[in-house]
Amino acid sequence: MPVTTTCFAPCEKASRYLQQLVSHWSHRMAATWNDGRAEFPFSDTSRASMEALEVGIVVTLTTADGAENETMRGVIERHLDRFAFREAPLSFQWSL
Repeated sequence: MPVTTTCFAPCEKASRYLQQLVSHWSHRMAATWNDGRAEFPFSDTSRASMEALEVGIVVTLTTADGAENETMRGVIERHLDRFAFREAPLSFQWSL
């Protein structure tokens, strides 16, 4: 059964970090950036949408199950922390 979680990560340069993430992941998937929103189709069963706000990043992650969701949350957190290294570690507040 699909699992969807959301997250807010406060940061100062959300748009910059998401654009870098799109560039980084576009080598592996059809990642897109449009008007402050990024889309990441990880697989047929896993995808993330991220929105850059002035005060942080909003993430919506949908996966096939809870185990995959937990794994993908870690992948997203590690990558965003890498691009936000001046502010890292970011505070990721996930909710179901």
